[in-house]
Amino acid sequence: MGAALLTIINTHIEVADQTRIVANIVSGIGFLGAGIIFRDSVKHSISGLTTAATIWATAGIGIAIGYGMYLIGITGAFLIILLLVSHHFPFFKKKKR
Repeated sequence: MGAALLTIINTHIEVADQTRIVANIVSGIGFLGAGIIFRDSVKHSISGLTTAATIWATAGIGIAIGYGMYLIGITGAFLIILLLVSHHFPFFKKKKR
């Protein structure tokens, strides 16, 4: 929602280079996503990668909607939701080692 709002504001102001706002949204959300990723040294596992990637992709959807690219935003949202729920399908189950 914030990415869409900043992008809409960006289209209404007179700036020489409008890509700066988008670049700063992407880097800022990437920084927040990096803070979500945790490494567990006891279990030797990493958690939060899916959450960080989803937050970053959601910012991309917000940017697309903010620029009026509704088809791209809706298609992206549909694909992200499809990927997030695909692990519930039996075809994509992890094999036991």
